[in-house]
Amino acid sequence: MTIEFIGFAATQEFSETTGAGTGPAVDREYLQTVAAAHEGSGFDRVLIAHSSASPDGFVIADQVLNATSRLGVLLAHRPGFLAPTLAARAFATLDAFHPDRVALHVITGGDDADQRRDGDFTDKVTRYARTDDFLTVLRKEWDSEAPFDHDGEFYRVEQGWSSVRPGGRIPIYFGGASEDAVRVGGKHADVYAFWGEPLDGIRERIEQVRAAAAPYGRKTRFSVSLRPIVADTEEAAWKRAEEILEKTQERVNQANSVFKKLDHSEQHGSQRLLDAAAKGDVHDKRLWTAVAKATGAAGNSTALVGSYEQVAESLLDYTDLGVTTLLIRGFDPLDDARAYRRVIDLVREGVARRTPELVSA
Repeated sequence: MTIEFIGFAATQEFSETTGAGTGPAVDREYLQTVAAAHEGSGFDRVLIAHSSASPDGFVIADQVLNATSRLGVLLAHRPGFLAPTLAARAFATLDAFHPDRVALHVITGGDDADQRRDGDFTDKVTRYARTDDFLTVLRKEWDSEAPFDHDGEFYRVEQGWSSVRPGGRIPIYFGGASEDAVRVGGKHADVYAFWGEPLDGIRERIEQVRAAAAPYGRKTRFSVSLRPIVADTEEAAWKRAEEILEKTQERVNQANSVFKKLDHSEQHGSQRLLDAAAKGDVHDKRLWTAVAKATGAAGNSTALVGSYEQVAESLLDYTDLGVTTLLIRGFDPLDDARAYRRVIDLVREGVARRTPELVSA
């Protein structure tokens, strides 16, 4: 087993505190800089996110991989807009040029409005059923040495076959907190991703996914996404946290705030974060939920606040539960990616001491 660190790469700077940059949506120099920063800090991959307004993720992934020598990508993809056979070949082609550096992050979609912007008017239950069928076909396209047929609820393929298949195995990461998500993810996911809940919540969710994966003989790995706010001292970290919250609240209250256009009411993951926030701003040792509360839990929005050593200690608490992937990104994306080098080193040293069989990636 390995401990894996994943960061975040985008084509322009964006965060809850600053909003989107004022320049072009695609800033090649910024993307290359942020990719190099993550590689220099010891990250294993960077997440390339997806929305109805995002630049094309496959192109961004290729740019990141060409700008670095070791860093991998976790490329988010929404099933339903590209045929699974085409998606399988797109990922396999990327993997052929950059062997063992490509992973797929399945985002079924929890925001109906965002789905409709791309012409998808299905409900969540239907989308998860479609994702199930999509991943079944995708695996067949990757694995089948001979032509295959498939007659599913959403996809029908006759004599499907690809001349390009992954040389190894492209891992499938999967997110979602609903019962449908756990059912489908348990069947297909190599890594199941959670947002940064309190430790008891993560323990509960791991048990749920393991139970869903058991009938398929799958040994799923687990990821937790958090927003560390670090400084040399705990006092300085909390001062920075309060500044981040103040700037976030200012943006949320703006008349044209993007947060007012988002609807996460049907997203179980967002609701779990808001439920935790309603019980208190701080959980466990230093899990801070105030930004999640301010933004309506718009995505990965819970933080760990403290010194480098304290944040590393809290991340180790998640690895003690069985988490082997830590997705960490900051509120100042580029500067934080560089600062996280100390956290990453401390966690890997701590894991090596606590569990010798777990080594750094």
